[in-house]
Amino acid sequence: MADTPLFPVTTVGSWPRSTSLIRALRAKQNGEMSDSEFNRLADQEVISCIRSQEEAGVDIVTDGEQRRDNFYSYVVDKLAGMQLMKVSDLLDYANDRARMEEVLRALDVPAFAIKSPIVVGKLGKKEGLSLAELAFMKEQTDRQIKIPIPGPYMLTRSSWFEGLSDKVYESAEELSKDVVAILREEVLALRDMGCDFIQFDEPILSQTVFGEESTETFMCAALPQRRDPTEELEFAVRLMNETMEGISGIRTGVHVCRGNWSRKEDVLLVGNYGPMLPHLMQMNIDQLVLECATPRAGEMEVFKEYTNEKEIGLGVVNPRTDEIEPVEDIVARVRDILQYFSPDKVYL
Repeated sequence: MADTPLFPVTTVGSWPRSTSLIRALRAKQNGEMSDSEFNRLADQEVISCIRSQEEAGVDIVTDGEQRRDNFYSYVVDKLAGMQLMKVSDLLDYANDRARMEEVLRALDVPAFAIKSPIVVGKLGKKEGLSLAELAFMKEQTDRQIKIPIPGPYMLTRSSWFEGLSDKVYESAEELSKDVVAILREEVLALRDMGCDFIQFDEPILSQTVFGEESTETFMCAALPQRRDPTEELEFAVRLMNETMEGISGIRTGVHVCRGNWSRKEDVLLVGNYGPMLPHLMQMNIDQLVLECATPRAGEMEVFKEYTNEKEIGLGVVNPRTDEIEPVEDIVARVRDILQYFSPDKVYL
């Protein structure tokens, strides 16, 4: 990215969807609208999203994930062997249904409203996870393009559910082999198509470290048994490095946040990145894309012993609030992180 200015601006990926697009997405999922009809509407929404970013001076644009149900469940349309299931349906298979319901209530998450892609058959690739998105974007902008995709740990842990997935894969570890193979193919294809930046979304790493001592949670359809956070972080590192082994020629990042399933700050995850950093730094990626726009993310001093080891994607805008951050606050966050990262390693 030789032409990128200092402090390049980008987005994590998700962008608000219009009411008409949400209705169209639901109609498509229910078989009431064809893919071509949906894409005609989505094309216009993506163009609008790109133009808004260009006008705002965003250097590395995304398509706002406008075509996706959410940042990871959309993969059910791209992969064979997966089924989109409501958390309320998964309750029937939970080892401790009462505890899972309790956690959902505490997290302010309605079980009927959250859907998760669950592996119910042999995982296979029907089409690229994001290749069509990239192809369309390249027709619409000359800006650098970021494509976010679910990370290997996220895709493995969130889709393996005991009582369903174990009929095909004995364990999540066994499933991860197919996940890694699919993601490697995707990364190579995106690189060869001219993608500038691939972001692996791994938000449940925060849940693993800071979450409740529970068996299942809102995003881990996932941990059928609570595991040691260190073991989970090591598993995540291994999967990421297996995915990226021998691959170069494309900027990559891993995104970790504190969840955005609720606007209530008191139910969202709290804690600094200190426990994760020794593991994140072992990942064979270029950039850490981290939520830092809320006090819940903790102090930046935890980066002191990792100065300039990687680029930092500093999250400075909180999407869960209607308040617009004062410029002075954003500048202050940047000055804070510049104690530990040189300017050419800081993205906003």
